[in-house]
Amino acid sequence: MRLLGTGVVIGGLAAMVLAGCATGQMAARKPEEVVAERQRLMKLHGALWKDIQDKAKAGNVEAIAVNAEALALNAPRIPSLFPEGTMTEKSKAKPEIWQKWPEFEKAAMNLKMESEKLRDTAKTKDANATQAVMKSFGKNACGTCHQPFRVPPPKQG
Repeated sequence: MRLLGTGVVIGGLAAMVLAGCATGQMAARKPEEVVAERQRLMKLHGALWKDIQDKAKAGNVEAIAVNAEALALNAPRIPSLFPEGTMTEKSKAKPEIWQKWPEFEKAAMNLKMESEKLRDTAKTKDANATQAVMKSFGKNACGTCHQPFRVPPPKQG
């Protein structure tokens, strides 16, 4: 488990560096490349969240702080991964992103703030308080962007 957590953190840091380097080059890239880059970041976020849940189940609450920090550091880069003209067949982005750009930017910053809240709470080692933040994280952090701006995944069943 410790190796998985370390790998996720290292991967998260690598993604932050790549995203930071790529930010200035987005306009010169093909839409498909930009979509692939943002999908990699979202998959990283999913892996970070899964690792957070695993750490919480294992009672390793303080270790959650590192993952939450990676989410907080990546969040401000999200808008740069959505330049106009990057709606492709593989994109799950809704056109509302560009129609309501200020709200989209606000949602990305909300992820940053909620991630910082989770990080700070985890650092206290208070399992109950950390679980309370985690319980609302999906709705209050991820959901403020995914609900209005992402095409929902197909229903399975």
